[in-house]
Amino acid sequence: MVKVLISDKLSPQAAEIFAERGIDVDVKPGMKPEELKSCIAEYNGLAIRSATKVTADIFDAATNLKVIARAGIGVDNVDLDAATNAGVVVMNTPFGNATTTAEHAIAMMFALARQIPAANQSTQDGKWEKSRFMGVELSGKLLGLIGCGNIGSVVADRAHGLKMRVMAYDPFLSEERAKDLGVRKVELPELFEKAEIITLHTPLTDQTRNIINAEALASMRKGVLLVNCARGGLVDETALRDALESGHVGGAGIDVFTEEPARKNILFGAPNLIATPHLGAATTEAQEKVALQAAEQMADYLLTGAIVNAINMPSVTAEEAPVLKPYMRLAELLGAFAGQVAAEAITSVTIEFEGQAVALNAGPVIAAGLTGLLKPQMDTVNMVNAPMMAKHRGIAVSTVKHDRPCDYQTALRLTVVQEGGQTRSLTGTLFGGDKPRLVELQGIKIEAEFASHMLYIRNYDKPGFIGSLGAALGDAGLNIATFHLGRRDVGGEAIALIEVDEVIDEAMEATVRALPQVVRANALRF
Repeated sequence: MVKVLISDKLSPQAAEIFAERGIDVDVKPGMKPEELKSCIAEYNGLAIRSATKVTADIFDAATNLKVIARAGIGVDNVDLDAATNAGVVVMNTPFGNATTTAEHAIAMMFALARQIPAANQSTQDGKWEKSRFMGVELSGKLLGLIGCGNIGSVVADRAHGLKMRVMAYDPFLSEERAKDLGVRKVELPELFEKAEIITLHTPLTDQTRNIINAEALASMRKGVLLVNCARGGLVDETALRDALESGHVGGAGIDVFTEEPARKNILFGAPNLIATPHLGAATTEAQEKVALQAAEQMADYLLTGAIVNAINMPSVTAEEAPVLKPYMRLAELLGAFAGQVAAEAITSVTIEFEGQAVALNAGPVIAAGLTGLLKPQMDTVNMVNAPMMAKHRGIAVSTVKHDRPCDYQTALRLTVVQEGGQTRSLTGTLFGGDKPRLVELQGIKIEAEFASHMLYIRNYDKPGFIGSLGAALGDAGLNIATFHLGRRDVGGEAIALIEVDEVIDEAMEATVRALPQVVRANALRF
């Protein structure tokens, strides 16, 4: 029985989705870290918001965990390295609260431009300070977006409706996409120098931490308005306090803080500061959307293998999953073959796609091939952590898609290079659309299924070899199920793949290696 845990407060409909799809669900919000650690081994999936902290200690205890779904965008509360090492897929829901967060940023801009919170307090205090609160129009102002992804693009759209001009800094924003959004793509120094209002919509990474620091603030035009509804840590709070007190920054709307809950903060009490308690995604509509998205994504993965909005591995849609599944299996088998016969450390892997395989979403297929390749050396490897483990081992991974005629309707070729330069190449195809077959090995044509117990032999093509091999296997009580032969030239190097009904032990391997004409022999298991 598939079992999931909801450890934060989510819409009740999330639990209903799991139940409707036949998944056992427990709802336990507000658990202490020790409580979560003590029970997490029971679960295959974990649905969270921002309260639950999923640390390396939790992953060490999560022996059956396959997926974490975060109802929201940021995954700062999940140790992604530990998740990947543990082979756990981490998903977020990047679209469910995009509109809500963008609207909060726009609301902050209005509140700053018209000094609404201070004017409200003054009016309710009976002061009627009409001349004190001279505001500015947003219309015609130059807005600078730092980050123009899901949320930033919505802010840009709303800003155009307010007749604002928009520039954006985003290393991942293409010129074509910028043109479609009606924004001018710029570098960060130009944005700091020219923007009259700056709003942040970028994740917190090593590259973006304190992206708004004292130097950045000093380079901004005097009176700039700054809005951060993205992540705490993007803004150096001490430097911003100084800039607000000096008047260089005309106002700041801050929804997120370096430490939350922010019951105390150096910014509190600064002039022209508007602060809200991380309300960017706090609307009824957004909370409903992200909870349902998280539940649907997790259920799809656990039941069908579909991977949507994954942070630490390639995504696979529900439509793609059944198409990709046989190719992923083929790639894993090719990798497993290469991994079992590798005598030295592998330095590089190339996976080539031919025929119909060219149109595939390559990421999951590559991950499956690396999983098979590394599994003979490490039992804990899976599709989530295989690319990272390959990188840690210094294995260069490359992909080639061939736009050329193929001997088969579809084909995958896996080539590995070992230390010392030895290269091994295997090609496979699918029979009947879903049955993996090996069709070429080291440039030698050979057609074979991947059976549970196999013997791979390289030998010289000389009379008597098959007889002596059959006798050796017979003497050991090993029944031959299938026998596949291939050769490059008459009398030259040949290959044999033999399927047997029992496990081939090390002693039997040694016996086969000692036969005349045998160059190498490896027992294989699939």
